[in-house]
Amino acid sequence: MKLQTLLMKSLSVCSLPASASTLQQIALHQPKGVAKVVLKKGKTQIFKDGNPMVYSGAVDRIIGRPPPKTGDVVLVADGTEKPIGWGLIDAAVEVRRRLGLPSVHTNAYRLINSEGDRLSGLIIDVFGDVAVVASSAAWVEKYKSEIEACLGKINYINHINWRPSVDILKEDGVNESELKEMPPSTCPERTKIVENGIVYTISLKGQKTGFYADQRENRQFISTISDGLKVLDLCCYSGGFALNAVRGGALNVTGIDTSLLALELAKENVLLNSIDPGRISFLKEDATEFMKGALSRNESWDIVIIDPPKLAPTKKVLHSASGMYRNLNSLAMQLTKRGGFLMTCSCSGAVTQSGIFLRILQGAASMAGRRITVLRQSGAACDHPIDPSYPEGAYLTNILVRVS
Repeated sequence: MKLQTLLMKSLSVCSLPASASTLQQIALHQPKGVAKVVLKKGKTQIFKDGNPMVYSGAVDRIIGRPPPKTGDVVLVADGTEKPIGWGLIDAAVEVRRRLGLPSVHTNAYRLINSEGDRLSGLIIDVFGDVAVVASSAAWVEKYKSEIEACLGKINYINHINWRPSVDILKEDGVNESELKEMPPSTCPERTKIVENGIVYTISLKGQKTGFYADQRENRQFISTISDGLKVLDLCCYSGGFALNAVRGGALNVTGIDTSLLALELAKENVLLNSIDPGRISFLKEDATEFMKGALSRNESWDIVIIDPPKLAPTKKVLHSASGMYRNLNSLAMQLTKRGGFLMTCSCSGAVTQSGIFLRILQGAASMAGRRITVLRQSGAACDHPIDPSYPEGAYLTNILVRVS
């Protein structure tokens, strides 16, 4: 499944290095109308090393008339005009198949992970027979029909749900009116999936693409340590961690979230899995307010899980976000029985890439009058690959600590 692609954002280029033989063929048979972007001397190595982004400051000149527009396919060349890169979709389906996805136990997974699959601006999550396309680059919109044609060749995908990131696309030069002209979708608003043997109803109009497949392996881990315990799941969304805790034998599980839609899904998921409603409950409340109230009532849990929304969307707010993470985790530690476990998460790329989350947790422990020991560190599931030449792709941190 191959699709020539390229993102050009203010003449920034997103592509991937190609093999020498491939590039020789491209150089000999350069398609008519495909422009060549020639990089400045000394600006090619980072691209050759695998970084998918080439910014406008690295561009020396553009050969081709008329000049390429945002989203056009181009050939990337060094100062001697020797081609060094070309954009394409790899065999992502084969990679996921080798990872065991989909399977009879799990049919919700990430098929394309943007830069991690060398396709900046394109995320595709598969939920059963539905492919959800999260678009955040002009080239994705320009080649929408080709992308849908590629997905149509996957025999188990029957529906495609297109979810453009309007604000980002506007920055990329896409006219908002073009996005609103999309034909009505035939995709259902809800669908059912299976993950680690647990059935979920998900809303395709819900948060992000509709379900957080990145936490799959961490949710499964919770099921292995919950037997006979009392578990609190904060910012629980549709109940992923909570349901895994019950499946793992937890005696009592409480889920907290501010979204009524998410909690309705969570309650529906309890019924779908024939779980005793007496063992699991969900409450609509702000996590901080709930924790403060629980502390005033001297409540505590054997395992506390907290997976808050992104608090640091950019590095500019990292300092203030660090304080929010510290306060949340301090409260969570105080609610964790001494000797119990806290699983805490950050989906803020700025936090993960800065490497400060452990320091934040140590500060939270001091504030709570507790000591912590790190037992496990994890990130996104294996179907969310990261290109080491583009470390900015790392965003999720999941840490399990023992609180004493």
